[in-house]
Amino acid sequence: MTELDLVTWLRRRLPDNPTVAPVAIGDDAAVLSWQSDKQLVLTTDMLLEGSCFLIEHGFRRVGRKALAVNLSDLAAMAAEPVAAVVSLALPRSMSLSAVQELYEGMIALADEFGVAIVGGDTNSWNGPLAINVTACGRVGKHGPVLRRGAQPGDWLMITGTLGGSILGKHLDFIPRVREAHRLVENACVHAMIDVSDGLARDLHRLCEESGCGAVIFAEQVPISPAAGMLRDGRTPLEHALADGEDFELLFAVAPEDAQKMLSQQPLQDLQTPISHIGLCIPEGIYLRYADGRQVQLPPLGYVHEFG
Repeated sequence: MTELDLVTWLRRRLPDNPTVAPVAIGDDAAVLSWQSDKQLVLTTDMLLEGSCFLIEHGFRRVGRKALAVNLSDLAAMAAEPVAAVVSLALPRSMSLSAVQELYEGMIALADEFGVAIVGGDTNSWNGPLAINVTACGRVGKHGPVLRRGAQPGDWLMITGTLGGSILGKHLDFIPRVREAHRLVENACVHAMIDVSDGLARDLHRLCEESGCGAVIFAEQVPISPAAGMLRDGRTPLEHALADGEDFELLFAVAPEDAQKMLSQQPLQDLQTPISHIGLCIPEGIYLRYADGRQVQLPPLGYVHEFG
């Protein structure tokens, strides 16, 4: 297999989308049509074999995840996904059919969310599979929702359930793109982040950017059934706080908006519950139990280490 074989297959497989990309695969770079009054949101993620996925997971699922993590980043800013480029470092032993399966996973998700895959790069080497996807989106009328903006008194809310993602959700999660759009249509969302590295760690990031603290109510954290299926000595709550790769949305809103969301559940038709899990405070980050006991909540979760 050569890079030309893959490019030839991609040009047949990927549909033309001249409205979004007048020039896509086949030239030195892609050309996107862009409305001048819309801001561009750009994100990129790299997935590495052995760290972010295993070959045993199947190439289609791995490909889907590679695009999904980027769409989750766009969702965290309430941006509408538009296009993506894909760069691959392929093991020399990898077959064309395996690479095609990788792309089929991405293409299925791209079709679901109206994303045009418009190019990228391919290299081969003697190392493991590495996938880098860069995605762009446009900001709607509500503007990009940032990690900064949470204020003392805001309620902390979250979509879905947390914990136990290693049992499958880390590959098969649904990026909360539709949910994010619905949230900003129903409330003034002060700050938002996708929970990719663990609720506790990503909460610390949101609070650091916003210059505030937080209290998480232990009994109100929505715990996934998968979190209770793991037998590694940790409690389901500990899994919910620290497992990561849940790709749910953690966001801060004023109490009146939060109460309205809880009563109306505007994401119900998307089968995505919204839960109230905490409160923004002036400083410090704590976990409060039902009996009133309160302890400091460290930034538990995944961290990339090197050096």
